Amino acid sequence: MSLETRSKKPNPIDVEVGRRIRMRRVLLRLSQSSLAEGPGITFQQVQKYEKGTNRVGASRLQAIAQVLETPVSFFFEGQQPNGAHEDGLHGEEITEFLSTAEGLALNKSFTRIQSADVRRKVVGLVKTLADGEVAQEPSEDTV
Repeated sequence: MSLETRSKKPNPIDVEVGRRIRMRRVLLRLSQSSLAEGPGITFQQVQKYEKGTNRVGASRLQAIAQVLETPVSFFFEGQQPNGAHEDGLHGEEITEFLSTAEGLALNKSFTRIQSADVRRKVVGLVKTLADGEVAQEPSEDTV
């Protein structure tokens, strides 16, 4: 592949890994500087990882995962090659929601539920509520 044909656009997987780093960091209420201390990098490097402009090497990702108290697999779960998730959402939408007060509160409360059965029921309830709300929205034909 020649230099002219190479894309300067970040790989969607690198972007998604970066979004998940940011999402987990925000959830734990860590600053970029606090996260950077663990693996011994600068906060600017954390910014580049979170934006997906720099790829995170395997050993560095392992160190970041330790600081973020999560397995490395967290950064790849449910990803599709195009950067979308199995549910059709893109990482940016998820990260934006989890960066809100409601997203943080919902996520923190949800993770405190010990019972997998109760968690499944909560997910079912939220899906039902969301589906009901979508069904009630007026379509362009009725407006």
